Amino acid sequence: MARRDPQTLDQLLPRVLARLAEQSGKGRTLGPVWRATVGDAIARHSRPASLEGGTLVVSVASAEWAHTLSRQEDSLREQLNHRLGAGAVSSLVFQLE
Repeated sequence: MARRDPQTLDQLLPRVLARLAEQSGKGRTLGPVWRATVGDAIARHSRPASLEGGTLVVSVASAEWAHTLSRQEDSLREQLNHRLGAGAVSSLVFQLE
């Protein structure tokens, strides 16, 4: 069995949260990762709602936020996968709260 280099909690926690969100279907566990990815300003107007089959559903406060975030989908998905592990998020869907 090959040994891995030790990882910090900051490296491990997002992947654990992604696994929990995928298993439960509840994206709320990804709240801290979402906030770290998008920043406080965007996180005040959006939150992860569910993660199923690689699709992260994000609740947003308005149609304007849905439009703004949908234009950033590729970048957001890339940043989320960097934190959560490759392929954790294959698509983002934005829905009104």
